[in-house]
Amino acid sequence: MSESIPAADTLSRRSFFNGTAAVAGAGGLVLGAGGAIAATAAKAPAVLSDVELMAQRAALSYPFYGEHQAGIETPPQDHLVFTAFDVTALTAVELQLVLAKWSAAMAEMTAGSPVGKIQPEREQGIPVDTGEATDMGPQGLTLTLGFGPSLFDERFGLEKFKPLDFADLPAMAGESLNPALMGGDLCIQACANDPQVAYHAVRNLARMARTAVRTKWTVLGFGRASAGAAQSTPRNLMGFKDGTRNASGGVDFDEHVWVGDEAGQPWMVGGSYLVARKIHMLIETWDEDPIGDQQSIFGRSKKEGAPLSGTLEHDVPDFHATVDGTPVIAADSHMALAAHENNNGLKILRRGYNFTDGLDSVGRLDAGLMFLSFQKSPEQFITLQRKLGSSDRLNEYIRHVGSGVFAVPAGIPAAGSYYGKEFFA
Repeated sequence: MSESIPAADTLSRRSFFNGTAAVAGAGGLVLGAGGAIAATAAKAPAVLSDVELMAQRAALSYPFYGEHQAGIETPPQDHLVFTAFDVTALTAVELQLVLAKWSAAMAEMTAGSPVGKIQPEREQGIPVDTGEATDMGPQGLTLTLGFGPSLFDERFGLEKFKPLDFADLPAMAGESLNPALMGGDLCIQACANDPQVAYHAVRNLARMARTAVRTKWTVLGFGRASAGAAQSTPRNLMGFKDGTRNASGGVDFDEHVWVGDEAGQPWMVGGSYLVARKIHMLIETWDEDPIGDQQSIFGRSKKEGAPLSGTLEHDVPDFHATVDGTPVIAADSHMALAAHENNNGLKILRRGYNFTDGLDSVGRLDAGLMFLSFQKSPEQFITLQRKLGSSDRLNEYIRHVGSGVFAVPAGIPAAGSYYGKEFFA
């Protein structure tokens, strides 16, 4: 857990009217020649209707080909479908075919195109694309592929391609992991501004590989729980702003997110490591906790999101501030434990989503955070989580129930290539 749509994607009605008022106030009346007052006509931009705003949002697309995979530095979209798969194929050729087919299909779907015929000419023909995202547009869809440590075993002869020190995450405090929500040979992170578009993408990828992969676990997320560039900070299901001090592009990404030569594998240069953690929140218990305790646990005010040592959300926290000798921000607060100032500058990119799965077996809300983070080494997450798992006061209200780590390769340079191509050269 962490201690909005790009500006071009939406046009806020409030910002539009504020902007119009400013134009009118600044330039509505001017003094003409000889002191006469002359009116000037400032041309206001056209107001976009709700339909036009929705169409603009639906048409948003991100490039599929490039140096890095989309869905990492991409500003988080509104909805998530995360799915881990086990490979059931028996040969390397079968795996190669899956990765080649998936890469081509991912390019089509992120452009808003179907992966094949939706309505075959013959009545006996089976549709290639399931069709539920037809005419919905790209909706900002990104599809991010990862390889689990288990993929690099002896089944397909991929041992020599395994990145250095790449292994399943070690056991850590604060876990109640469900074996059914752990690991996977492959993963797909599908994010979009419409949940049906993200669902359609994963559904069709799974369908086209049904003889070679088996779905292991999946999480449907809503309401992004981390902020990207030019996005407002969202809130998690505990009501607190999440991701205020997230890694934020440029130098941060070069230093903390993108993999270099340290992985010992050329195919990982420009890639990243994805950590996926399904975190169940004890919502009913949290909701009965007094506001003072809630804020002390997070180290921030609930409404503004400001550090308790400041007044505004983005004020730099002062971990040395005291009142009557007591630290204003408790040393065991979530923010203090996760802050880069208290971890030798260590950062990760948080890109999580809220989730809800209805009710659990005893009638409580089954909801929480699908924590997703990207970092240039899994050790960054392990270092932070060991610290949080042993000392974070928030642990009273959360349980880590699902877990996986995946090597996310660099982007595909152009059509005709595919993820994992280097494995089969």
